[in-house]
Amino acid sequence: MSASHDASLEPPLAPASLARRLAAEALGTALLLAVVVGSGVMGERLAGGNAAIALMGNTLATGAGLVVLITVFGPISGAHFNPAVSLIFALKRELPPGRAAAYAAVQIIGAILGVFAAHAMFGLPILEVSSKLRDGPAQAFSEFVATFGLVGTILGALAVAPRATPAMVGLYITAAYWFTASTSFANPAVTLARSLSDTFAGIAPASAPAFIAAQLVGALAGLCVFGWLLGRPKS
Repeated sequence: MSASHDASLEPPLAPASLARRLAAEALGTALLLAVVVGSGVMGERLAGGNAAIALMGNTLATGAGLVVLITVFGPISGAHFNPAVSLIFALKRELPPGRAAAYAAVQIIGAILGVFAAHAMFGLPILEVSSKLRDGPAQAFSEFVATFGLVGTILGALAVAPRATPAMVGLYITAAYWFTASTSFANPAVTLARSLSDTFAGIAPASAPAFIAAQLVGALAGLCVFGWLLGRPKS
């Protein structure tokens, strides 16, 4: 996600050191994956074989968790939790390239640790490899659309209603779980981590590269389109 940049959510916190920023990105992404995978396991266990009910539980927990995590971590690091979002802010020159790379690294590490935490909470093997194939052009295109819309939501929220950014992102992801065929991963770190979970939220490693490629292209397309739409004329 993103709060561009420390000022947009605006609680009166002291400027964060790089160590605090990286810790916030790692911890926030870990908690996000614990929510995504854990709620998927719980939903599937309680749904009695009804996939729609399992997905609804997974959706509501993820959307609600995002609102909380972005609100808490936004003033520290920007609350990206997503290498594609960090890339966008690096291209906008609002995040130094070296910091964006460091963000992406800790996001991936945090995401994997979050999956491990979810497995531990539900008594599953800590390390798994997903067998859930999510293949085909429709799935990849869904990830393009999901990430394009996520970037548009972030940039639009920051342009017109910064304090609403956590809620707007949470609501968008809640909707995108249901209007995309892929259930809206929209995040390379999430995709990699979910390949290590053979649960309701998993994705087979063979399916992950197409998802990640589509997410990055979608993010870049979102930056181009919404950067133009939201551009302000120079005074």
